[in-house]
Amino acid sequence: MADTGIRFGMTVLDTADPHGLADFYARLLGWEVVRSEDDWVSVRGDGGSLGFQLAPDHVPPTWPVGQVPQQLHLDLDVAAYEGTEQLALQLGATLVDDSAEHPTFRVYTDPAGHPFCLCLLEG
Repeated sequence: MADTGIRFGMTVLDTADPHGLADFYARLLGWEVVRSEDDWVSVRGDGGSLGFQLAPDHVPPTWPVGQVPQQLHLDLDVAAYEGTEQLALQLGATLVDDSAEHPTFRVYTDPAGHPFCLCLLEG
């Protein structure tokens, strides 16, 4: 692959509450808030960075049903569901799908309605 000079920086999620959503992900991932403004918060830790941008009119996805598609989701790797799922739920996540049809991942939404998965590490 040729070096294009472009590097991936971070994934940014729109939310009506950037500080609250940043706190959710910082606590879930054990990351630190590295930038905090009225309309923007970013967190960083092992594996990357996430940004949270104020979007007062943000409409959460209604996926898997309804008019608003998911548009993107985060896959978060875990060694086991025990403990990690409890933490996510305590922090405000909602379990959406833990179907036996796909035992290697479970689907949740964060407090702003963005989907994310806890995915079992292979091995």
